[in-house]
Amino acid sequence: MISYIVPASTEEHALSPSLAAIAAAASGATEPYEIIVVDDASTDATAKIGSDAGAKVIPINRRQIAASRNAGARAARGEYLFFVDADTRINRAHVTGGIAALENGYAGGGARVAMDGFVPFWGRLLLRGFSSVYFGLNLGAGAFLFTSRRNFDVVGGFDEQYFAGEEVYFSLELKKLGGFKVLREPVVTSARKLRMYPAKDFLRKFFGVIFRGPQGVRSREKLSLWYDGKRERHPA
Repeated sequence: MISYIVPASTEEHALSPSLAAIAAAASGATEPYEIIVVDDASTDATAKIGSDAGAKVIPINRRQIAASRNAGARAARGEYLFFVDADTRINRAHVTGGIAALENGYAGGGARVAMDGFVPFWGRLLLRGFSSVYFGLNLGAGAFLFTSRRNFDVVGGFDEQYFAGEEVYFSLELKKLGGFKVLREPVVTSARKLRMYPAKDFLRKFFGVIFRGPQGVRSREKLSLWYDGKRERHPA
């Protein structure tokens, strides 16, 4: 069985397309599946949307992406764990590619990322440069990650001392167990942060996190890009 784990915090405007995409991708594969929505302290209809879509909804109150993913994994019944962000859409190639990678001995993996809708020019330049470096290092983006239950347990899941960047450490731990596969087919994820913030504000916060390193992501302080709760009412 494949368990699709969707961490979500106040995501009523983005969640439905993500769940529909997961269901469509999963139904085209041969493996049985379940969808788990981890509702982390939402203040909107996130839980109802997940339930109405047939997902198992797990409520937590942590306001932390690593904790949300780990809570979903604890509730999962699948041999394979696929983590899909609530603002991200996958397709059948990500399912078949992920399963093939795991069956061929990879410890886990992810996929390249494409942004939806309008992306400002400065954002396109940033993404091109960042993606070249990030995926050149063979790391998984948080929007979409996969591994086996066994490997997830061996590495101890996502490190909850980090409030951002936890996917980097998760990728590095999986690499120690074996190969890490980044699928060439990109998932489609929201570019809302690039649309909602002025370039100066976004770049200051983004590079501030990078320059501060691990110490800068061990609390929510100065991580407003991830935790200020801003959402687009009409996603692109």
